[in-house]
Amino acid sequence: MLNKMLKDAVTIAIGGHIRPDGDCVGSCIGLYQYIKDNYKDKKADVYLEEIPDSFHFLKPADVIRHEIPADVTYDLFICLDCGDKGRLGFSAPLFDRAKRTFCIDHHISNKGFASDSYVVPDASSTCELVYQLLDEEKISPQTAEALYLGIVHDTGVFQYSCAEPSTFRMAAKLLEKGIDGPRIIQETFYEKTYAQNQILGRALLESILFMDKKCIATYITKKTMDFYGVVPKDLEGIVSQLRLTKGVEVAIFMYELEKNVYKVSLRSKENVDVCKVAGYFGGGGHKRAAGLTMAGTCYDVINNLSGQIEAQLDEV
Repeated sequence: MLNKMLKDAVTIAIGGHIRPDGDCVGSCIGLYQYIKDNYKDKKADVYLEEIPDSFHFLKPADVIRHEIPADVTYDLFICLDCGDKGRLGFSAPLFDRAKRTFCIDHHISNKGFASDSYVVPDASSTCELVYQLLDEEKISPQTAEALYLGIVHDTGVFQYSCAEPSTFRMAAKLLEKGIDGPRIIQETFYEKTYAQNQILGRALLESILFMDKKCIATYITKKTMDFYGVVPKDLEGIVSQLRLTKGVEVAIFMYELEKNVYKVSLRSKENVDVCKVAGYFGGGGHKRAAGLTMAGTCYDVINNLSGQIEAQLDEV
């Protein structure tokens, strides 16, 4: 499917969701490198917001574009790890103008907004789906690095339930390309800057347990982010750390986008489908990891979410 689309197109744009994470960056960069390696007569461009500093070890990261040209129409726009067009952010006009669009994604909330789609909600990551669409023999070490990055991040270093035996086999195939898997895990998943550790500590210190200690929540205001000198990409991993709290079923982390508007991340262990919770408020994601944006005070957000979470817990 993908290879035929690439053969038919001369110009190709690749885009991912706003606030790109490891899976988004890995799938976009991995596919870009694959095209550069195997379709040398094609023109390919990647459009993403600023990516975390730790991802810049990927050599093609330097070609990422943060603005779109006003007068360019691509033959094919491939959107990756994106549940709906609105999540494309600044690159959405390129998607609208493209002659053909193709979406590769694993969000259960994806309703098929592109002209062609490859959406598998049970997949561990979009990088896993990209791998399935590529010719394994033609995957270079540079492509393998990017895809491995995405699989590592969306499986929490292979600890989440989405990591199936096939995921491990796929990761092994990528490692056989000669990439340094331990370094990728250490430097992009575990390693934090001093400021990141400070803001993590602040978030944990001010967290609260509620709903018979089955839920944990914390928030960071814009003022606090400014004080510690951090930006949204520095907050990666806080909600996952909250989720590790013993006895907790649902973790809620939110940070202020503007006055009384919060970006909310949800994580669960076994009994709550947080995609349904997020979807009720216009968000989306996966059963165990989802997100949304909500207006109101932090207490309003917690109260609103609590009703939907409690309804599911009552069914257990």
